[in-house]
Amino acid sequence: MLIKKAEGIRSSEITPRSLYLNRRKFLAGAAIAGAAAASGFGLREIVSPSSIALAGNKIEGIQKSPFSTSETITPYKDVTTYNNYYEFSTDKDGPAKLAKDFRTRPWKVKIEGQVEKKQELDIDAILKMAPPEERIYRHRCVEGWSIVVPWIGFSLSELIKRVNPTSKAKFVEFTTILDPKQMPGQQRQVLEWPYVEGLRMDEAMHPLALLCFGMYGEELPNQDGAPIRIVVPWKYGFKSAKAIVKIRFTEKQPLNTWNISAPSEYGFYANVNPNVDHPRWSQAKERRLGEFFKRPTLMFNGYGDQVASLYSGIDLKKNF
Repeated sequence: MLIKKAEGIRSSEITPRSLYLNRRKFLAGAAIAGAAAASGFGLREIVSPSSIALAGNKIEGIQKSPFSTSETITPYKDVTTYNNYYEFSTDKDGPAKLAKDFRTRPWKVKIEGQVEKKQELDIDAILKMAPPEERIYRHRCVEGWSIVVPWIGFSLSELIKRVNPTSKAKFVEFTTILDPKQMPGQQRQVLEWPYVEGLRMDEAMHPLALLCFGMYGEELPNQDGAPIRIVVPWKYGFKSAKAIVKIRFTEKQPLNTWNISAPSEYGFYANVNPNVDHPRWSQAKERRLGEFFKRPTLMFNGYGDQVASLYSGIDLKKNF
């Protein structure tokens, strides 16, 4: 048997601690997942409610969305304790601990750039722009792990239409809060802070692009991007900016943080693509949190029927 030294193991190869501590629990979990699929219920409905500790306030009036996948939902505990959130920590279990007291009120979002209605919106005003929808989306990380989450929010286009972008607006740029006192990860130069991401205007206006403020029927936990983030399900997770404080409409393509840090590894588009490997690992397969075996990665994360037309005529190997 080949044994790798710790420094030679990629994070994408590491099985989450919760999966290997107890093999019997894993097998029991597999049986529960099978029962969930057979009965049509998600894991949260079958697992005892007392075993799932929800942290946020309940969101009322949630509508079900036709955009949802029917796949089994990833357990809440996994989604809230295994996070990529470098503003807090580069360790997967660090953000849940370090974001515990992160303040999400008061909170305002500035709207700037090529837009007729420049303004600063209070977070609670944004949340009332449209009825909340529950959208069960696949979410794929560039490192090779994936989740299925019942996100809550509404189409990003709802906000965009209300601020009237000008004809010069070709892209939308999102900026995360800069607060090293609350976000200890920002005290280190792991990345260039604040975190910046962006989308082409047609991507941002696509109905699948979600302005998200909750999950699992509750407000977003701090470690998952509270109080407001975007979710772009056909792209790798780093495109879905968290804790947004500024939305800017631009003529030119924004310089997104990971592209600045490692341009040969992280492109602007970041569409989930099993045919374009990361320079240091394959993207052909993924491991869903809570599962032992890997599964094939789907083109556009399985949303090709809805979004492939956005990239007609574009070389997706060159424009990765």
